[in-house]
Amino acid sequence: MSAKLLKELSTGLFTEQKCMLEGFINTQVTRRGLDERTEKAYRLDLDHFYRWLEQEQTFDVGSGEKDWEEEIEAYLDYLIDQKGLCRSTVIRKQRVLSYYLDYLVKQGALVKRRPLKSISIRLTPAEGLPSFHSLLSKREVDLFFQALNQEYQSLDSLFRKRICLRDLVMMKLLFYHGLEISELLRMETKDYDRKTGILTVHRKRDRGYRVYLFSQALREQMGLWLEEREYLEKDNEYHSRMFLSKLGRPLSMKMVIMIFDKYRVMAGIQKEFTPKDLKKSMKRYAQELFVERCGSVAGW
Repeated sequence: MSAKLLKELSTGLFTEQKCMLEGFINTQVTRRGLDERTEKAYRLDLDHFYRWLEQEQTFDVGSGEKDWEEEIEAYLDYLIDQKGLCRSTVIRKQRVLSYYLDYLVKQGALVKRRPLKSISIRLTPAEGLPSFHSLLSKREVDLFFQALNQEYQSLDSLFRKRICLRDLVMMKLLFYHGLEISELLRMETKDYDRKTGILTVHRKRDRGYRVYLFSQALREQMGLWLEEREYLEKDNEYHSRMFLSKLGRPLSMKMVIMIFDKYRVMAGIQKEFTPKDLKKSMKRYAQELFVERCGSVAGW
């Protein structure tokens, strides 16, 4: 923890809470290979919650007797009613605080916990519409994958070609099937059935779900990658992981973001998009493709 953040937290958090926070960050972020932006977001979410507790003085944050669920729900209501935060932001904060409660239970700081109440926010018409301005356009998506394909075709080095094939498969899974980066990082070779083209995707808190790779090209590239990735294995330590780094180790979220940025720049896309924007852009892509072919979206 930075000295600045430690000083900020010192007014409301006792040593026990600081240790709990660090343990939570280590478990939820560091050990899972998530990037520093995720760590910063988790810290800020918890810091803001504790600051609100201190201001409200609803209970002593150092006390062992806390109704955490009730306090968190009151805090989320405050974010909705008084701060006017959008639904997606409040849901994200609720998710982080829910993870924190789970961690407290595992550490024995809480005996048990109940599920937090679902977030209910009435959307305005504008909020109910897709925010396409923050997503990649069809042209940008086409340029992005053209950059990937062109590099793959132009490479002479077999080693670099394997790495580029890995990147191509990962980016297509993000775009076509809307996978989370964390789902890519957890994926194992056994999760893909080459005969059926079905991929089993493991989520954080359930047994997962299955998707059919509808693109013939992607199925062929996935099969080729399963053959080529064997050359990246080192001492069979991570032989089960679907996507490996150049050194034969599991990829981190930061690496996936860097891969995306590399081809975004190569494609000449100036706006600072992220892999999450790519995975959410399929709907915009489909709508713009429909307009190109039919000339109008009236009545669609």
